[in-house]
Amino acid sequence: MPPSPTKPPRVAVLADSDTRWKWGALTANRIAAGPSVPSMETAPAEGAQTAPVLDGFLLRGRATPTPRQLAEVGVRADSLREVTAVEFLRTMAREPYDVLVLALVGGGVQAMLHGLKRVWEDRPKRPVVVTGYVGVVYEKLADGLLLRHGADLVLANSRQDAERFRAVYDGVGADYSAVTEVALPFLGGAPYAGEHDPYTVVFAAQPSVPDSRKDRTYLLERLVRHARLHPEREVLLKLRSKPGEHTTHIEELPYQKLAQKLDLPPNFRLVYGNMGEVLDRTDLLVTVSSTAALESLHRRIPTVVLTDLGVREVLGNHHFVGSGCLASWDQLDAGHRPAPDPEWVARQGVAADGEYATAFDAARARIAELLASDALPPLTPYYTPATAPGYLPGILARHHLGPDGTPLPGAPAHDREPGPVRQIVRRAARGAYRHGVQRVAPVIRRMGEL
Repeated sequence: MPPSPTKPPRVAVLADSDTRWKWGALTANRIAAGPSVPSMETAPAEGAQTAPVLDGFLLRGRATPTPRQLAEVGVRADSLREVTAVEFLRTMAREPYDVLVLALVGGGVQAMLHGLKRVWEDRPKRPVVVTGYVGVVYEKLADGLLLRHGADLVLANSRQDAERFRAVYDGVGADYSAVTEVALPFLGGAPYAGEHDPYTVVFAAQPSVPDSRKDRTYLLERLVRHARLHPEREVLLKLRSKPGEHTTHIEELPYQKLAQKLDLPPNFRLVYGNMGEVLDRTDLLVTVSSTAALESLHRRIPTVVLTDLGVREVLGNHHFVGSGCLASWDQLDAGHRPAPDPEWVARQGVAADGEYATAFDAARARIAELLASDALPPLTPYYTPATAPGYLPGILARHHLGPDGTPLPGAPAHDREPGPVRQIVRRAARGAYRHGVQRVAPVIRRMGEL
């Protein structure tokens, strides 16, 4: 008798921004698809390929993505809704998921680990918990890693990151067996096949790098100058969000507003949309330190990481030291084409011939092993009320959780689903916050500098 159809694994993704939703959902599809990941309720048929049932949860906050941002990401989900931390924990207490991906800032991951440990304390079978980083890890390495400790898998996007992650955990005496090497889940697309007509230069903007008006104006003016110097080229400013929207990082000075004060040449345009689609027509990708550089390098598109503002940790471009991609606008204006260093690129998990297709095999195998066990041990974060009594309570309180992971008195909607009025109030409050960040705060800052 032929094997019975496989029941697809159920996967939940909790994200707090558009970028983390993209990373979390794409990661979920890569690590939970295929024959090696059984559901907790059924074993897979031999050789069966099953796509996971993906339920998305957006953690309500300042960076909760708008419908436009979600559409731009373009990731499929079987269901998608906004939740508070307490609402999400209540759902996890009653729903039998197989895998849970926490695509959150470090403090959010830590809070969920403690909350989940509490709601699952009497369950012998629980979901496998996975977390990691959206892109390049160039700051707060120890802080971010220790806040993610306790998940069953802590994904490292490259060989270099895996080595660094294990070193940090080992250095504080924490178990590092959860560190699993994968790759960025959104790499892909057709390899660069030669120059387009017209030749297209794309500057990948970042919300908070650089963060000063002077530096952002300088970069914009240099991009416009490049367009004037090369009228035969198409020069695109690739933007992450529209004014009023937030991404993973706060953008107080959108390039759109700065561009309104300039006389833009006809071959210069501002563009939105999926980064992969923009790269389809790119001949030269320029950025300060965006993860888009790794996407571009993976496709063998000429890629430049700017040095005009220095090579500094605060900019994140120090991560690209040794890449062969560092250059200035003066060099680009003169026709410079960078040549990436193959060894450096390979250590970043990009442009490795034939290897990207198997980059997630180790994670799939580890998840399959955990799901096949009779019971999973309780989640054991590195930070506890005993090891970090002056740090952990504040992190948990930001998500309305007490030191033991239980909801604090007065936690929003801790015992019921939000009603229509509450939802309207939440949207209004979020809009007021975004207005304050992008309009009121910069004015107050300028007044303080008088």
